Amino acid sequence: MDKPSDISLPDADWQQTPESVQAVVSALWSRVQQLEETVATSRNSSRPPSSDGADVVKPSPRRSGRKPGGQAGHPGQGRRLVPLEQVDEVVAVKPTHCSHCSGILSGVDPHPQRHQVSEIPPVQAQVTEYQLHTLCCPQCQLLTPAPWPTGVPTRAFGPRVQALVSLLSGAYRLSKRQIQTLLSDGFGVKMALGTVSPLEQATSQALVEPVDAAHRYIQHQAATNADETSWREGQRKTWLWTVVTSWVSVFVIRFSRGSQVVHELLDDSFEGGVGSDRWSAYSYLPLGQRQLCWAHLKRDFQTFVDRGGESAQVGEVLLELTDQMFGWWYRVRDGTLKRSSFQTYMADLKLRMHLYLWIGQEGPHAKTAATCREVLKVEKALWTFVSKEGVEPTNNAAERALRPAVLWRKSSFGTHSEAGSRFVERIMTVVATLRQQNRPVLDYLIQAAQAQLEGHTPPSLLPDKKRCVALK
Repeated sequence: MDKPSDISLPDADWQQTPESVQAVVSALWSRVQQLEETVATSRNSSRPPSSDGADVVKPSPRRSGRKPGGQAGHPGQGRRLVPLEQVDEVVAVKPTHCSHCSGILSGVDPHPQRHQVSEIPPVQAQVTEYQLHTLCCPQCQLLTPAPWPTGVPTRAFGPRVQALVSLLSGAYRLSKRQIQTLLSDGFGVKMALGTVSPLEQATSQALVEPVDAAHRYIQHQAATNADETSWREGQRKTWLWTVVTSWVSVFVIRFSRGSQVVHELLDDSFEGGVGSDRWSAYSYLPLGQRQLCWAHLKRDFQTFVDRGGESAQVGEVLLELTDQMFGWWYRVRDGTLKRSSFQTYMADLKLRMHLYLWIGQEGPHAKTAATCREVLKVEKALWTFVSKEGVEPTNNAAERALRPAVLWRKSSFGTHSEAGSRFVERIMTVVATLRQQNRPVLDYLIQAAQAQLEGHTPPSLLPDKKRCVALK
């Protein structure tokens, strides 16, 4: 049996080893290489760090030699004073006697030193009792009960409590028991543990219309980013998907990771660009509409380098080209390089990138060749961001949007029912979208809950053009 090429053992010793032992050593050595490859891939490829097991030893962070905290010369981020017209109370503090001669002082300093203290007043839940009387008619003796007051919930908690419960669950990922404790400690609201879910479901129903409108909105945008992560509904594995645009993000939980979910999210009439990884669910889209994530590609190229040999030579050049591309792109983004100039520069870089991907495809390392071959098949989708405005070269926006979902999944292990999944996807859509638009989430949830009680249309999640222009 031939000795593994990269095992450090003299040939003479290998030839004297019994064939049965050689077979065991070869199998073990192959397994070691596979494990090393798996660890390298987990650190550098399209797999998120959250998928690493507990046995993966992560590299120590690089030390810059600087002390932690603010650095010399860095602009300060001190707290700004609230405008005087927004201050609730002004307390004038004046000296009464001269510090030198003890003479009596009077007058007003036109420019006093200003110091502001923010405080939360004691909070106690306001309990309103509605006494619905039933009265007897003196004429016909018929008993007539009072009608239910408009805008009064049939449950024991009002729209503000409902909105706060949903916010603590959907935005801050507190457990139901933590929510119960916080409401009691912070607001004096006593609530049974089993009441939390019905309040979440009430909010979920209040959000149906604005979330549906947000779904329709993303289907008509020029640029989107999409991604998915695993989820659980009861004992079944599901997938939580997101589509992110500049001002609106939508989440759905489905039992499939296939292209039918992408069809559902983007619709057949969608004509915009889609940033994503190389997952096959997006392959039905024309390559001219797709933008493959260069952050994923860069990790793949780093894996080439980690393999050594000819793979490393190809990987180093591909990494250099990628860094050059990002350097130009950052200048386009901050306005110091015209897009037309960027497109001119990229013409040569595209050719060089193609050449080295082809060299990698023809190289001796099977996995490097397979990755290069896979990328070359969708090569056109590497460069959509160069010509289409609004399209980003990475899928970072969608990956950032999924991070709260990953943390939620780790603490809650998913959802237990279809109704729970609907709440998760709707509340995540609302929270992510409102934060993109710099709108207060709690205020919105209160308004939605109140509109539901009164039978009115809930507030829209769609961006206000004037507000968005101001945020830019």
